[in-house]
Amino acid sequence: QVQLVESGGGSVQAGGSLTLSCAASGVTYSRACMAWFRQAPEKEREVVAHIHVRTSTTYYTDSVKGRFTLSQDNAKNTLYLQMNNLKPEDTALYYCARTQFRMDCVTTVGDYTYWGQGTQVTVSS
Repeated sequence: QVQLVESGGGSVQAGGSLTLSCAASGVTYSRACMAWFRQAPEKEREVVAHIHVRTSTTYYTDSVKGRFTLSQDNAKNTLYLQMNNLKPEDTALYYCARTQFRMDCVTTVGDYTYWGQGTQVTVSS
């Protein structure tokens, strides 16, 4: 059973930085995708970025390109999201997610099987 545990959320002022971590346990294969999604109040959950665990191919949604960076430590089965130059519109509950076996990554919520509990990011102006 795959379990994902996020950490690193918090409150910062605009222009600040945070690093989110997602520790995965129960992982038995690397041909899968891991992603960060976020959901702001009264909005749909949206993908922020994803990475293929085996190939390290990454994707970023346009609004975070140049500001957020994904990385992974495969030895620790941990995914990181470095968030710089944060903006008030980045305020949301951030979720880590993982797919089952996949050769390519997607942005669809329904394609991710395993989810963490979420970590809150609040950016004040």
